[in-house]
Amino acid sequence: MRRETRLKLITICAAIVLFGSGYARAGTWTTLDYPGAIFTQIGGISGGSVVGMYRDSSNNVHGFLYNGTSWTTLDYPGAEMTEVRGISGSSVVGGYWDSSGGPHGYLYDGTNWTALEYPGSVQTRAFGISGGSVVGMYSNSSGYNHGFLYNAGNWTTLDYPGGEGTQAFGISGSSVVGMYGDTGDSRGFLYNTGNWTNLDYPGARGTYISGISGSNVAGGYYDNSGLYHGFLCNGGNWTTLDYLGATETAIFGIDGSNLVGEYSLGDTPYTQHGFIYTIPEPATLLLLGLGAVILRKRKKRK
Repeated sequence: MRRETRLKLITICAAIVLFGSGYARAGTWTTLDYPGAIFTQIGGISGGSVVGMYRDSSNNVHGFLYNGTSWTTLDYPGAEMTEVRGISGSSVVGGYWDSSGGPHGYLYDGTNWTALEYPGSVQTRAFGISGGSVVGMYSNSSGYNHGFLYNAGNWTTLDYPGGEGTQAFGISGSSVVGMYGDTGDSRGFLYNTGNWTNLDYPGARGTYISGISGSNVAGGYYDNSGLYHGFLCNGGNWTTLDYLGATETAIFGIDGSNLVGEYSLGDTPYTQHGFIYTIPEPATLLLLGLGAVILRKRKKRK
């Protein structure tokens, strides 16, 4: 076999190895912790802005917006606790708890706070937003969870056929992702204009689809040991994403090549840290693979 042909084949194989088993390590992980917080969770991302929640030194939970430069606390007026779960442009969604209980859903456009309560529900939480469409979950007096799609005052229930409760976590255009119950297990799904597709991480005990961006979906799964891992899926190709050294990693949102979530070191309670993970470009992976092959060849010559 000619040397050039061998090198091409080795490079292709190296790229395949990187995609198949080293994808998470080839990307860039950036920790984002709200200044002075006990724990930080990143729930959503849109462009250069991320949102989430943090616990302060007094053990109170607040929402926040971080635009890459400054941190802004977001508290629903009069709320005892606020979570921010999703962002699209300048609009954010989440849930809050007040003296009457909760959670209650809300939409905040940067100026005005709007409560989102599914008609007749006892609890409502908003998790994702895309343009003017919001997804989340509500529960009624029976205690079952139902997913929902909200747009301009119109509510649509989203229940996975035959599922034991449904929660909608993410939306991109007309596609919605989330999880449903199945005889005690949690399973992921993709919903688009009346069509439901089951999405389960291969061999997982439970799967949660948290975010979607184009053809990429992301979330987390439980392995057979009960540990939680983040993942990215594209066209049926599943990749585990674990923050290096973390005991557990969870992905909550995705926008383009950036994913956000939290990781835990597992040493003390509430040690969650927020993060952004940037997916490497295919060309970068190829160069990494070629570099690794060249380095091995040089070592063998010594």
